Amino acid sequence: MAFATSTLTEKKVLFILGATGTGKTKLSINLGTQFPSEIINSDKIQVYKGLDIVTNKVQESERCSIPHHILGIIDDPEYDFTMDEFCKHVLEALDLIIENGHLPIIVGGSNSYLKKLLEDPTIAFRSKYDCCFIWLDVSLPILFPYLDKRVDEMVQAGMVDEIRDFFVPGADNTKGIRRAIGVSELDSYFEIEMKKGIDDAQKEKILKEAIRKTKQNTFILAENQLSKIQNMSDKLGSMVKKINSTKVFEAILRGENYQDLHQEIVIKPSMKIVKRFLEETSHGFRNVKFSNGNGKHTPNGV
Repeated sequence: MAFATSTLTEKKVLFILGATGTGKTKLSINLGTQFPSEIINSDKIQVYKGLDIVTNKVQESERCSIPHHILGIIDDPEYDFTMDEFCKHVLEALDLIIENGHLPIIVGGSNSYLKKLLEDPTIAFRSKYDCCFIWLDVSLPILFPYLDKRVDEMVQAGMVDEIRDFFVPGADNTKGIRRAIGVSELDSYFEIEMKKGIDDAQKEKILKEAIRKTKQNTFILAENQLSKIQNMSDKLGSMVKKINSTKVFEAILRGENYQDLHQEIVIKPSMKIVKRFLEETSHGFRNVKFSNGNGKHTPNGV
């Protein structure tokens, strides 16, 4: 059921915030299966094609037929996708999504890009759009071991081979998709691979160190993201609805079935937040049904 956008006093936009690994993408798809929505990626690395494992890019088969915008749109791995370009793409996507009568869900971890979008006076975003922010929070002492586990799973899924395909000796890893964590960390390993006379034990040692650095830099990223989100939350006040999903991740680390817990702690509260947000000021949203008609079920996982 499409939204009657012509009756809106303000155009509504939902943001999903959270440090890396906290389940933002899965929540956006869960909500997208319940409300007629389209998703806008706000991860500056996921705008590039390739490195799907490294960047944790949601695959087509996992999107439940929900349209995704600004995801894998850039072919050149060294192209510098700027904050200004991000804002331009977001505004264009918003026009299209709202014209379609759908709710835009902006999700991703590049909080500096979001800050630019929200605070640039020439854009005047908050005067044009009615915003709601869901912040998925996981305490760092629990998030760190989960991220450690996730990097190991990425390695098992083929992360090293994936990055090797992008490896160029002497390439500038401060540009484009090469900024992704894992790319520069593995450079030394690929350089050693190219040399003759290096035994397997030494190669394995260098690889383990590269993976350790990848984990360490992922932890640093999570800390930095958390700091930026907290600053954003302080400025935005009651527009930010914080959901603590630490218990879900504790269950994951214990190897327990966490699906019911995730439903109770994350999905149900998020649906209530979105429903209340959509009904708050706009008659056009009051009769929305909890399905976008794509026949897909809520996906599993965090």
